[in-house]
Amino acid sequence: MQTSFGFAVPDVARWAALLAPVLMGVPPLLVRRPVGQLVKSIISGRTQDAVSLAAYDRLVATFGGPGRLAVAEPAAVARVIADVTFADDKAAYVVGAMKALKAGPLGFDLDPLGGWPLDEALAFLETLPGVGRKVAASTLNASTLAMPVMIVDGHVLRVLQRLGTVGPRGDIRDASETVTGAMPDWTGVDFLHFHMATKRLGQTICRPEAPLCDACPLAGICPGALVANRTSH
Repeated sequence: MQTSFGFAVPDVARWAALLAPVLMGVPPLLVRRPVGQLVKSIISGRTQDAVSLAAYDRLVATFGGPGRLAVAEPAAVARVIADVTFADDKAAYVVGAMKALKAGPLGFDLDPLGGWPLDEALAFLETLPGVGRKVAASTLNASTLAMPVMIVDGHVLRVLQRLGTVGPRGDIRDASETVTGAMPDWTGVDFLHFHMATKRLGQTICRPEAPLCDACPLAGICPGALVANRTSH
C-alpha cells in the first residue's frame, strides 16, 4: 500500500514499541492551554528546549498573557527572548499572531478548535504569522486539546526520512500527514509520545552527521542503517 506521497505506509506502531525505552527517565511535558503552547512553539524552532522554555517563562513573567503581547512592541518581546535563535523574527511573529487572534473569531480562547475537524483547525492556525505545520500541530497536540496529529520538527523529520516514511525532499507537512494518516486510532497522547521518542532519537542517536546506528533501537528495520552497515563492511 502506498501513501499519497508514493511511499509505503509506515509501521508506526512497531516503531513506537521499539522506541519506548528511549523515553525512560524523560519527564512528562508541561501541558499548556492552546494559546500558551502556540507562543511556546513559535519561539522554540531551532532552539534548545531548555533555552526556549526559559524564554517562554520570561515572556509570561514580563507580559502576563496574550492580550499584552498583542499590543507589545516586537522589539520589547525580542529583548525578553534574546537568546533564542532568530529572536527578532520570532518576536514579530508572536506579536502578529496575538494581534490576529485578538481580531479573529475565537479571540485568545482556542479551546473550540478541539471540536473542529483536524484539517480545518490546522488550516486556521496556519493563517497566523509565523505558524506552519509544526507549530500548528504542536498547538493542537501538545496542549490541553490533545488532538491526534503528529508533531514533526527537524529531528523527527530526519528520523522519518531515514526510515523511508518520506523521501529526502519530503518536508514537515508530508511527514506529519503521513504518520497522522497511518494511525487513525491513536489518541493525542499516543502521537505526543511518539513525537517525543523520535525527537529524542534524532537529538541523541540519529544525528545529522555520524548517526550512531549501532545504538539505535530501529537499526534492524531502518533502510538508512542497513545501507550504512553494508557500506561499512
